Amino acid sequence: MSATLKLTHKTIGVEVRRGTYDVVVDGKRAGSVELNETVDIPVEPGRHTVQVRTRRNSSRSKTFDVAEGEIASFRCGGKSILPIFLLSFVVPSLALSLHRE
Repeated sequence: MSATLKLTHKTIGVEVRRGTYDVVVDGKRAGSVELNETVDIPVEPGRHTVQVRTRRNSSRSKTFDVAEGEIASFRCGGKSILPIFLLSFVVPSLALSLHRE
């Protein structure tokens, strides 16, 4: 039996970056997720890292632990708040974020 990484691409308000996000698990591309969609990615039980990327931007890498049969759920989306959006042009790493649900 394995565990599951559930990643939802959803935001509140205006989405600044609407493109598809590549999902990277433990440094390897594991799939992609579209705006307003959810993807389930099977992972082995244990400690993993997850990151989302677009062409030029990427989120910070997040570490999570998941046991056999468990689901680790995250929500991702581009920042929709204007000051952070403007700042993302200066500091691109602020452009995407991951939120553990």
